[in-house]
Amino acid sequence: MKKQSRHFGSRFLLLLLAVLMMLPIAVTLVYSFFSPEEIRTYMATRNSYTPGSLMEIRLVPEQVSLMQYYRLLITDQTILRFFINSALYAIAIIAGQLLILPMLSYGLSCFRFRGRDLIAFGIVLLMVLPFQVTMVPNVLTLRALNLLNTPWAVILPMLVLPFSAFLLRQYMLNIPRELLEAGQIDSAGVFRCFLQIVLPMSKPVIGTMIALSFAECWNLVEQPLTYLTLRTDLHPLSVVFSQLTENVTGIEFAGASLFILPALFVYLIYQDDIMEGIQVTDIK
Repeated sequence: MKKQSRHFGSRFLLLLLAVLMMLPIAVTLVYSFFSPEEIRTYMATRNSYTPGSLMEIRLVPEQVSLMQYYRLLITDQTILRFFINSALYAIAIIAGQLLILPMLSYGLSCFRFRGRDLIAFGIVLLMVLPFQVTMVPNVLTLRALNLLNTPWAVILPMLVLPFSAFLLRQYMLNIPRELLEAGQIDSAGVFRCFLQIVLPMSKPVIGTMIALSFAECWNLVEQPLTYLTLRTDLHPLSVVFSQLTENVTGIEFAGASLFILPALFVYLIYQDDIMEGIQVTDIK
């Protein structure tokens, strides 16, 4: 009985925290179905409340409207253009990571060579360093390659994301060596072992890598501001969203909903892989 009551308390606390975290997303989605005129009227009440009172929260529109989405997707395509930039960056970066990081992690986990541990330590070191530390070397390198103010300035530095490389390597370290030796006995070469043994067994952690990398790519702010100073038209939506909403136009909540949905869909697709792959445990 005590165990059940203890579990009830912890579950209630987790449910309460989940509701509090999901509340802003739910409110944003609800407000995206208000008409632009109603949103402008409602947002005009900001900073007009009296001390000691809270701003009114309206959860039911006077009339459900899709006008916000119509203006966003058809009439005024400013937000949509930057949304496409975000999508292209995320797709290009994740595709490049899928080509590079599994093979890199395979080499650093399944082979022994001089300097392997030093390279792995360098990845961990890069993982803990903030962007401000690596910003200057990146800018100098991109300038030397004449890639500043091009989409490649955002894409290339993100292809070898340290955390994703670390996550994949730690998972592959737990793959039993006996499986690779058995494949080699069956005349499977290094690349064939990678394709037929390592990749299928690493599916959960690869799904985790995709979800976490997408979240980071989708929310890029510092990199575009640093590398695309002369090409604001190439900025992703995460950079320009606050600037687009300085003046209330009535379509802000639809734009925010459009920005939230891709990350939410990616999480729902890979949620099982996240739960399984984020825990680096021994593979039985």
